[in-house]
Amino acid sequence: MDLYNIAFEVKNAPVLDKTFVPAAKFCQAFLKGAEKPLAVALERNGGCTYVFETKVRAGAEFEEANRYYVDRMVKALLWCVGGFKVTVCGDEKLAAHIKSLYCEGGEREFDADLMSNVYGKPFEVNYASYEDRPAVKENAQSLGRHLDGCRIGFDAGGSDRKVSAVINGESVYSEEVVWQPKITADPSYHFNEIVSAFKTAASKMPKVDAIGISSAGIYVDNETKIASLFLKVPKGDFEKYVKDIYIRAGKEIGDIPLVVCNDGDVTALAGAMSLDDTNILGIAMGTSEAGGYVDGNGNITGWLNELAFAPCDFQPEGSHDEWSGDIGCGVKYFSQDAVIKLAPRVGIELDAALSPGDKLKVVQNALKDGNLEVEKIFETIGAYLGHTLAFYALVYDMKHVLLMGRVTSGRGGDIILEKAREVMRNEYPDVCGKINLQLPDEKSRRVGQSVAAASLPEIG
Repeated sequence: MDLYNIAFEVKNAPVLDKTFVPAAKFCQAFLKGAEKPLAVALERNGGCTYVFETKVRAGAEFEEANRYYVDRMVKALLWCVGGFKVTVCGDEKLAAHIKSLYCEGGEREFDADLMSNVYGKPFEVNYASYEDRPAVKENAQSLGRHLDGCRIGFDAGGSDRKVSAVINGESVYSEEVVWQPKITADPSYHFNEIVSAFKTAASKMPKVDAIGISSAGIYVDNETKIASLFLKVPKGDFEKYVKDIYIRAGKEIGDIPLVVCNDGDVTALAGAMSLDDTNILGIAMGTSEAGGYVDGNGNITGWLNELAFAPCDFQPEGSHDEWSGDIGCGVKYFSQDAVIKLAPRVGIELDAALSPGDKLKVVQNALKDGNLEVEKIFETIGAYLGHTLAFYALVYDMKHVLLMGRVTSGRGGDIILEKAREVMRNEYPDVCGKINLQLPDEKSRRVGQSVAAASLPEIG
């Protein structure tokens, strides 16, 4: 392959997507000839600053490649780490290019607006010399692993909601209920469903000491900032009824400790608890792609880990994300959207009237019934994953990668795992040797997050 005068070879192309351009392959080839130092600094809440050290190419023939590489890396870093201030250090022209993308009317206006909403500050892009690049400042925090007392653990997915009643670390009751949050505009529906789950779990215990919530989206101080679960809720109603929806729902149970956390971080926490280890990246493949990370000290970093918006396919004509307007983002490769996208390529026509969750079930049932062509869908997702983990390794220091979510249920998850390992062995042996890629058992895969969520709050 050749992209912007950067040549590279992909030996393990996804069987149903031969035009896929692995981000890791492009970056590896680009960096082989890069000599000019460059740094990208991202500042987020509390003055925390992440600095990504890299290099760019010299020569006019690589100007377009430089712009593309820095654009894709800034986009990935924003959604992995987060930030309202980006400083490009070492190349004034590249800084100006990134600024033009993230301004009003620019190609990345969506990303700039969301980051501004998350952090409550105007989004900005600045230039600094490489020598004057900002210093790193991080503030990782210990969260979860509290097992005492009677707790409710709630996991809000896009197709189903799961709740567990947990007493002294042991689940005494769990249930999974189908719901339709992403296509419902009335926030009272969401509130009532959440409260119903809480009350069901509460009825299985003598008392409730705390509530822990795992939910897709971005949450700060237990308030909803951005979440696809409430995609259809009008903006005015979002501010009035969704921003504090979990806080209000918790009050229906009592004035008790409550913690809301991104579902990806809870995935990573669940892995850290079950493996009794650190440096864990959790990936939940469900309605979207959720990510979470536990660092070398066993702490949650405060990063966004919103891998759904991080690019993984560097093909300029990659799959289009309707929400962000960008191409090649993880949501279209590691979620039920990926399964739905690939189904027609093996001859499965899905009823447009079905919900995305029901469409996924149709494909999974076809696999269960022995349709061998359907295996190619999960092999393709596995190939996407094997290539993309090598890209994530540029940002995350990983010892374990834990896969969860509805897409990984049943034999499809085993196929994804096997193919991802094969791709990493063949194409990225250095990365493969460092990462233990695994699925939890089926029960943990489906309800493990709600149990881990229960451990989030500290009691008294």
